[in-house]
Amino acid sequence: MSTILLLVMSNVFMTFAWYGHLKYGHDWPLWKAILVSWGIALLEYCLAVPANRLGYGEFSGFQLKIIQEVVTLVVFIVFAITFLKEKLAWNHFVAVVFLAFAAFFTFAFKAPGHSV
Repeated sequence: MSTILLLVMSNVFMTFAWYGHLKYGHDWPLWKAILVSWGIALLEYCLAVPANRLGYGEFSGFQLKIIQEVVTLVVFIVFAITFLKEKLAWNHFVAVVFLAFAAFFTFAFKAPGHSV
């Protein structure tokens, strides 16, 4: 559970690093947006690296990546709706359903040669 919590927290930082400037940073020069984003991303790395180290062994590398992608999508949906004030459309919902299928297939079956 600590792996998933750390991944959620890291993705919150990364979402703001990548997309936060879209709302308030239009007047900034590009170099400033990049430097601010790098500063925020450093915090993301400080959480993501331990999340993956703690999780590897309990989860395979493939499973960690799928967890990270699902977390990223959920965090971004909340961010886009609340911070960017965007609407969730039907095609976004379909994309989430397909990602849910990816997560299901990743965890439902044991891969051959998987040692975890």
